[in-house]
Amino acid sequence: MRKRSIIVLTLVAMMLFTLGQTVWAFKDVKNDVNEQKIAELKKLGILSNNKEDKFNPKGKLTYAEGVSLIVKGLELNIDHIRFIKEPKASDYFTNLKDNAWYSQSFIIANLNGLEIPKSVKANDVMTREQFAHHLFKAILTKGDYAFIEIYMMLGDEADVNKDYMESIQKLLISKIVTLDSSNKFYPKKAITRSDAAGWLYDAITFVKETTPIPELPEQPQLDLKLAVTAVNSDINKVTISTQVPHPGYSIRISSIGFEGDQAIIYVETILPDPDKMYPQVVTDVQVSTYVDAKLKPVLPQSASSSDASTGSAIIAE
Repeated sequence: MRKRSIIVLTLVAMMLFTLGQTVWAFKDVKNDVNEQKIAELKKLGILSNNKEDKFNPKGKLTYAEGVSLIVKGLELNIDHIRFIKEPKASDYFTNLKDNAWYSQSFIIANLNGLEIPKSVKANDVMTREQFAHHLFKAILTKGDYAFIEIYMMLGDEADVNKDYMESIQKLLISKIVTLDSSNKFYPKKAITRSDAAGWLYDAITFVKETTPIPELPEQPQLDLKLAVTAVNSDINKVTISTQVPHPGYSIRISSIGFEGDQAIIYVETILPDPDKMYPQVVTDVQVSTYVDAKLKPVLPQSASSSDASTGSAIIAE
């Protein structure tokens, strides 16, 4: 009895495993190099069935399919943009229809900086270098990532559009894209639906597993003012003051340079702690130093120049 139970459980497990494979697999991707990635994208709802439940992995990818795939796969949107009027595909692309199944994806791609050609047609075949470029631009919408400073040599580098080379380099460095055994990329060749799915899956994984470089607070434009007061006959106190957006910012004197009879005071901004919250109140800040009374303290913008528009000096006797 126990032996029969074990056999039954084993058969049930095998049936469930087979059923799972059938549910998430297209009929024509078996043994394809990207079979598992295609199945995962289907499972995530990024790829969907057609009537025949086929994917056509070796088929050429059209621009309409490629742009829609990237937009959906990397979850691009335009929710952060407020429009005066509803945007239409024809506002940005001369050869696209406004009510086609792909229209919204092209609008989203354009407003997210994917650099789609304005004269593109929906059924234009997308090349490998074009898909790589648009895919990398989509990755950058998720954050600023650090890449190893290395140049990947391509056997067919001369065939690559120079405007796309940076994107291809970054995808190669991050191993989202690989070269073949002869070190070639085949930039002008039409990208297959299989390769597009494989690259997209790896791009999604890269974004999910890679932490972007933390975004630094914006550097404010400062209107620096310089004031000089005498400490004694030999020393002057120099005070630099300005207003900053909120009390998280401050300033400091980074260095003092000497040129003729001038003491050039260099000031830099201290950025707020990104982990703290600050009241959004304009705040007065200042910093002081001491210089020889024989020297004239100046800000860098006015040193040896008649243009002192960025800062001003006040001399107190």
